[in-house]
Amino acid sequence: MRQTRFSHEFVEYIPDQLAEGVLYVSMQYAVASHKCACGCGREVVTPLSPTDWQLRFDGVAVSLEPSIGNWNFPCRSHYFIRAGYVRWAGDMSQSAIDHGRAMNQIAKANFYSSKADAPAPSEAKNQVALDEQRQAARADTSARPWWAGLGAIFKKRS
Repeated sequence: MRQTRFSHEFVEYIPDQLAEGVLYVSMQYAVASHKCACGCGREVVTPLSPTDWQLRFDGVAVSLEPSIGNWNFPCRSHYFIRAGYVRWAGDMSQSAIDHGRAMNQIAKANFYSSKADAPAPSEAKNQVALDEQRQAARADTSARPWWAGLGAIFKKRS
C-alpha cells in the first residue's frame, strides 16, 4: 500500500522485519531504514552523514533530506519525507540521475579531502584561540571610527 506518512522509531539496530509506514532510525550506526513508500515492499537504507542524508527531528516527527530516489528499484519511486509526511517527487531521466550521482561523488571527495587537510585537535584549538584574538582585535579597531563619530555628534548637540 502506498504510504502518505511515516511514524518513526529510534532503535539501536534496524529490525530484520520492517513494518510498513515506519522509519527506523539508528543514531548509533548513523542509518535510517524503511520500506519503500510506493508499497513495493523493498527496504530503503539511507546512511546519515554530512554527504548522504541528514535527519531532522523536531520533537514530534522526522524529516530526511535530500529526496529518496529509488532508481535501482523496479518502482523507481522518488519522494521526500518531511515532518513524517511523504511528499512525492517526479521521475528523473537517467542523465539527471547520473549527473546527481556525479555531483554527490564530487561533494564527498571535497568534504573528505578537506577533513584530511584539517589540523590536529590541539592545532585546531590553538587556531581557534588565534582566530578569536584576531576577531577581537578587528572588532576593537572597527569600533573606533563609530565611537569617534558618536563623540562628534554629542559635541555638536552641546
